[in-house]
Amino acid sequence: MNTQLETASPDSPDAHHGEFLRAFFRNSAHVGAIAPSSGELSAILADSVDWSTAKCVIEYGPGTGVVTTEVAKRLGGDTRFFAIERDPKLAAITRKRCPGIEVVEDCVTNVPALCRERGIDRVDAIVSGLPWASFSPELQDAALAATFEVLPEGGSFATFAYWQGLLLPAGQRFRRFLNDHFSSVERSRTAWRNLPPAFVYQCVR
Repeated sequence: MNTQLETASPDSPDAHHGEFLRAFFRNSAHVGAIAPSSGELSAILADSVDWSTAKCVIEYGPGTGVVTTEVAKRLGGDTRFFAIERDPKLAAITRKRCPGIEVVEDCVTNVPALCRERGIDRVDAIVSGLPWASFSPELQDAALAATFEVLPEGGSFATFAYWQGLLLPAGQRFRRFLNDHFSSVERSRTAWRNLPPAFVYQCVR
C-alpha cells in the first residue's frame, strides 16, 4: 500500500493560492504564473510517466505540491522520487502537503550533484512545473544541460507550457530546443480550466 498517498494532506489544489501569488511577486521569472497548476494539468503531467517501469523520477518546481500530490498517488514502493523547489516557502508547503515526499531546496541546475549525493546514477523520468518561456536563454541552457546529464537515452521529460507562451521568443526557442534534442516530442490535450490554459510537452530522449 502507498504510505505516501495515505499521509498526503487533503488540501485542495488552490488552498495555498495566496502564498503562490506572493512567490510570483517575489520572483516572477521563476514562478511564471499567478495560480498553481489545475488538477487536470497536474494529472496530465503525472500520467506522462510510465509508472510500471520507472525506478527514479524527479519533479522540477513543485510549487505548492499540486503535481506532487498526483505523483504520490501513482508511486510504487520501489520507485525513487524527490522534488526540487528553490523557493523555501513553497517547499515548506509541499512538505506539509506531502509528508512522505523528499523536497530539496535548490536549483534544478544542480540536479547532477543532487543525484550523486543520493547515489542515483539513472533517472527514468522528469516532470517539470517550471515556466521555461519566462527563463532567459542562459538559464534555459543551464537547466537543460543539467537535465541531460542525468536523463539517459530513452528517458522521458514532461513539462507544461502556457498557450500564450508560444508567442514569446523564449517559448519558441524552448520548443525548437525540444525538437532538436529529443527523439520524440508530443503535445498533450489542452487543460482549458488551468489559469492560464496550458498543455504538456511529452518528450523522450
